[in-house]
Amino acid sequence: MQKAEEQYQTLYKLQPEPVTTPEIKGYDFNQGVDFDALLKSYANFGLQATQLSTAIDLINKMIHWRMGPNEDNEDPNTRCTIFLGYTSNMVSSGNRDIIRYLAQHKMIDAIVTTAGAIEEDLMKCLSTFHKGDWQANDKEIRLKAICRIGNIYVPAANYGKLEDWLLPVFQEMYKEQKEKGTIWSPQSMIKRFGEKINDERSIYYWCAKNNIPVYCPALTDGAIGDMMFYFNYKEEGFICDILQDVVALNKKAMYAKKSGLIILGGGVVKHHIMNANIWRNGADWAVFINTGIQYDGSDAGAKPSEGITWGKLRIDAEYVKVFSEATLVFPLIVAQTFAKHFQEAKRV
Repeated sequence: MQKAEEQYQTLYKLQPEPVTTPEIKGYDFNQGVDFDALLKSYANFGLQATQLSTAIDLINKMIHWRMGPNEDNEDPNTRCTIFLGYTSNMVSSGNRDIIRYLAQHKMIDAIVTTAGAIEEDLMKCLSTFHKGDWQANDKEIRLKAICRIGNIYVPAANYGKLEDWLLPVFQEMYKEQKEKGTIWSPQSMIKRFGEKINDERSIYYWCAKNNIPVYCPALTDGAIGDMMFYFNYKEEGFICDILQDVVALNKKAMYAKKSGLIILGGGVVKHHIMNANIWRNGADWAVFINTGIQYDGSDAGAKPSEGITWGKLRIDAEYVKVFSEATLVFPLIVAQTFAKHFQEAKRV
C-alpha cells in the first residue's frame, strides 16, 4: 500500500510541506478559571478569537509607542497618536463607561464620534437608560413614550431634560459669538458641554478636563441638531463652523510621528479618521471592530487592506478587523491593554 505522502505526489501531484504555524488549541478549564490565561489562549484559538488577540497585540504596540519604543527613549518624535472612533450606540450601551475610563486617564489623544454619542452621554448625566427587549412591540412602547435602541430603552422624557439643559448653554455660547466674536466649531462646542455638565460620569467632562479633542463632523444629525434648529427660531445666525475641526483633525494626523487607530463601528467616524491619515500617507496600526461585510461596498464593511489603496493605511501598516458587535469584545480588549498596562498607557 502506498504511503499517504506518495499518494499526494503521484495521484494529486502535490508536494506536501510541514506546517510550521502554531497549533490550534483552546483553553483547558481543568487549570481553573484564569481570565488572563483564557484571553492569552485566544492567540491560537482560531477564527475571531485569534483576530481579537491580534487586536490586543496591536493596541499594546500603540500604547508602547505613545512615548517612544522603550522606557529609555522618551523622544516625542517617536510618539504614537491614538485616535479613537465610535458610533453612538457605544454610548447608548455600557461601553460608555469603558470609553470614559480611557478619557479619564488620558489614554487616547483624539476622538471622532457622532451626534448621538454626544447627546446620550449628556442625557445619562441627567437621567437613565434601561435594559429593553429586541422583540418589543414598538407600537406599544411608542404609546408609552419609550424610544428603543436594540435592547436598550430610552425614556422620551430624557430628550426634554436634555433640551432644558442645553438651550441655556446655547444662549450663553451665542452671546459670546455676538459680543466676543467667538466662532464655535463642533469640537469647541463639545468641550463647552463637557465643562458645563461637570459630571465625572461623562466622557466629555474628562475630555474637556484633559484637553482631549472630540470631533463630530455630523453634530447636527440628532437631537443636538434639532435643538439648534429650534434655537435658530429665537436667535438667528448661531454659527457652528465645521471647517475648523477638519483643519485641526487633519493636522493632528499630519504631524503624528506614529498613528494608531481604534475604530468601533463604521460610517462617518471610520472614514473621518482614516481620511485624516491620508495626510501622513496612512496610519501605522489600526484595529477595526464591526460586523460589516465588503460586498455592499460600504466603508464599514471594507477590508482593512482596501485602505492601503487610498493611502489611509501605510503599505507596511499592521491592522486587523474583528468581526464582532463591539460591546462583546471592547471591554475585554481594554482589560488586556489600557487597564492591564495602566502606568504605561496613561503616560503623555
